[in-house]
Amino acid sequence: MLTKIAIADYMTKHVVKLTPSLNVIDAVKTMIEHKITSAPVVDAQGHLLGMFSEMDGMKVFLDGVYNQGMSGKVGDYMTKNPITVQAESSIVDLAEKFQNLPVRSFPVFENNELVGIISRTDLLRALATAQ
Repeated sequence: MLTKIAIADYMTKHVVKLTPSLNVIDAVKTMIEHKITSAPVVDAQGHLLGMFSEMDGMKVFLDGVYNQGMSGKVGDYMTKNPITVQAESSIVDLAEKFQNLPVRSFPVFENNELVGIISRTDLLRALATAQ
């Protein structure tokens, strides 16, 4: 049954997006406010440039400790060229990606357009509701 469930069925469709010019502290505050672990970074046309995650926030924190000040832009810390998934792909394929990669969420594409984001929690929600 799980093999027939698509990523689109459980992805988050209302995606919190960041811009590369956003101050990293504001990005961290946005993530905390929305209770998310990562967010896609997009340009003015909505094209995916990267992902800004909790791990990237740790880089900001450590840079701040060592350099005596926390500042910078999202574009300076984001993970460039993130791995993406397709909306119609099976959540079983997604589970394999999560198991083999340290990534906690993936941007979801359909027809070359960013349509959502899917996290480990979303995958577990699919497992729990499939029972």
